[in-house]
Amino acid sequence: MSDHFIAPVAAAPVAAPVAAHEPPYYAVVFTSVRTEGDNGYGETAERMGELVKEIPGFLGEDAARTPGGLGITIAYFRDEASIDEWRHHMEHQAAKKYGRAHWYERYTLHIAKVEHSHGFERARG
Repeated sequence: MSDHFIAPVAAAPVAAPVAAHEPPYYAVVFTSVRTEGDNGYGETAERMGELVKEIPGFLGEDAARTPGGLGITIAYFRDEASIDEWRHHMEHQAAKKYGRAHWYERYTLHIAKVEHSHGFERARG
């Protein structure tokens, strides 16, 4: 087992996870280890976050990075056509190319069909 899996998640403001959606839908799981330094990554990540919201069928994303350096982003899409639209978006393609050259030591991408989804939220008060 990698140290990434036993490292606590970096301290960050607590955000709510993406709500459960009515299946079926798709989860695009991107795990990565970054290179040293920002090198424009933060600005580009913000831009990609804005652009993906314009894709019909985009349902939201969850992301975290451990102190050990493992990053995980899960983007949820209604269907494969929505994933393909994002995959072929010109700015996203340019960011992926730059990322392979400058931002990532390694990454893995998984696409999975979600057939069951549910959630829980503690009652307030």
